Amino acid sequence: MHTDIVDLRQFYHSRLGAVAEQSVTMALSSIWANLPGERLMGLGYAAPYLDRFRPDAERAFAFMPAGQGAVNWPAGGPSATALVFDEELPLPDASIDRVLMVHSLEFAENPRETLKELWRVLAPGGRLVIVAPNRRGVWARFEHTPFGAGRPYSRGQLVSILRESNFTPGAFAEALLFPPSERALMLRMGRLLEELGRKMWPVFSGVIIVEAQKRLYQGLPVAARASRRVFVPVLSPQTSRTSHRRTKVRD
Repeated sequence: MHTDIVDLRQFYHSRLGAVAEQSVTMALSSIWANLPGERLMGLGYAAPYLDRFRPDAERAFAFMPAGQGAVNWPAGGPSATALVFDEELPLPDASIDRVLMVHSLEFAENPRETLKELWRVLAPGGRLVIVAPNRRGVWARFEHTPFGAGRPYSRGQLVSILRESNFTPGAFAEALLFPPSERALMLRMGRLLEELGRKMWPVFSGVIIVEAQKRLYQGLPVAARASRRVFVPVLSPQTSRTSHRRTKVRD
């Protein structure tokens, strides 16, 4: 079950959320320095991190899962967000250069189907970055942050699921190496603990960040499938059973 969009926004507007955002953004910058002229898509709740790359990208937009909800992004401009089902993205094949998944894979109903759909929309040589809660980390054991919800992963699990979905895992990074405490002292020491944690206990980071590249020399098997989603036209007039029976009696 997805974390609600209201809870996600409240977390990132809190002091702990601001420190966590800085930690993850720093780790992302070590993998993606810039994206000159590339098309970038965020999946999940990636908006706080898309701001870091949007100025360099040709185009950047945020897809937010239906089970989570959506908000306008970016602030102060035309909205570049859409509410989607992560297994059925409204994009043509090979139309995106980069994908950033945050608060996404751990909530996916079928993670492999979601990754195969991302493989479809990524251009040849396209790259995917996943930010996922670390199974060994402290953050996955506390529910007062969104990193404590959903299904956490280990490095080996991420490598396995990426390879099964025709991605080649590449660079790894760690973030959230300080405890998820809201105490003012711990928040002030966050940067110091983060730097110390990278040297002393990287295996216990709050999140694992992995970059993967779309693999081209092996195709994905294509199987026809019917959409599991049922769309109801909520604006169309509906006739109640009672009125329908009355019409028959009058006839």
